Amino acid sequence: MPGIELFGQEERKEIMDVLETGILFRYNHEDQRNGHWKAKTFEKELAEYHGVRFAHLTTSGTTADNLALAACGIGFGDEVIVPTFTFIAPVEAVLQAGAIPVFADIDDTLCLSVSSIEAVITPRTKAVLLVHMCGAMAQIDAIADLCKRQGIILIEDTAQALGASFNGKKLGTYGKVAVYSFDFFKMVTAGEGGAIITDDPGIYEIASQHADHGHTHTGTNRGAEPHNIIGTNFRISELHAAVGLAQFRKLPYMLEKQRADKSLLEKFLSGYPQIRLRNIPDRKGDSATFLDFFLESEEITRLVLKGFDEQGLGYAYWYDNNYHYLRNWDHLKHLKSAAVLPIACLEPPQDYATISVPGSDKIMSCLVSVPIKVRWTEADLRVVMEKMESSFETAFNKSF
Repeated sequence: MPGIELFGQEERKEIMDVLETGILFRYNHEDQRNGHWKAKTFEKELAEYHGVRFAHLTTSGTTADNLALAACGIGFGDEVIVPTFTFIAPVEAVLQAGAIPVFADIDDTLCLSVSSIEAVITPRTKAVLLVHMCGAMAQIDAIADLCKRQGIILIEDTAQALGASFNGKKLGTYGKVAVYSFDFFKMVTAGEGGAIITDDPGIYEIASQHADHGHTHTGTNRGAEPHNIIGTNFRISELHAAVGLAQFRKLPYMLEKQRADKSLLEKFLSGYPQIRLRNIPDRKGDSATFLDFFLESEEITRLVLKGFDEQGLGYAYWYDNNYHYLRNWDHLKHLKSAAVLPIACLEPPQDYATISVPGSDKIMSCLVSVPIKVRWTEADLRVVMEKMESSFETAFNKSF
């Protein structure tokens, strides 16, 4: 992800603004701030970028998932449809809310499909937690329409797709609320951090209070503020917000550079009939963080990756990944946790220990993702293509 490649004077300046005032807390202390409100400024710019009314920063993308669920009133016994391919955080958030994750297959967009969602809807389905994986979108218009027709809340986890859009409309603006992450391995990094965005004032007000122990943020005396709801502590610090703010202002450059580099690599891959590119419903709206492609079988895929290893070429093979694919989540399958989870008192519609997802397995076993580096030069891109070419030729010859 490009954020970690682009630390510079901009981030240092925003951090020093905070350190010079000594106010690292995001609320109050107006007289000591010298006008510096990094969290509020970042929230304002994030909301404006997406064309929505509200944004609220949190400590991480995971707490943003938790916050989105809470703000939508999702809790004990509610079923939430989730994908088989995702970082595990959204699934953890559903479990921690006391709700039930219900897994649905992905398609060649690497995201949930309409048909897979329809197949697992029950009378207890409260929401779809849609994850836009690896920088690009699901069939978001069709999924949003399905949720509207079914009266189901749509939450977009756009943690990996900041800046992406579908037909000119930003991802994260199709559902009731959207989630972002600014951890160290995201498009924009704050070290740790996350956010929700929404156009719904009711959702925003609940989220703002829930993220800060129920504080209503009225007046200048925190101790005198009323508490309307029980909350928690998901507050971001001004230091993290300062880094994220500087990074966020670099997003247009990141997108332009990544899209240009990815376009060249896709053109290169088009010369191989054995390779099929990921289905991206709107290629112009791709944030282009990964080059995703499919090979013809798991056997050939592993041969290609053996070549990538020998060539020293970075990649992700999510099929074997411990944190991004259901196949490898033994702790989830057996509900291993630090304490008993609410789901232990419920009857999930799926048996996680024996769940089978052959559709997702077929896709994931043949998927390769190569991260796009924002600081690649033309010479770097040539080297990447040369390493790929060598690996492909060896693998394709061995497969016959």
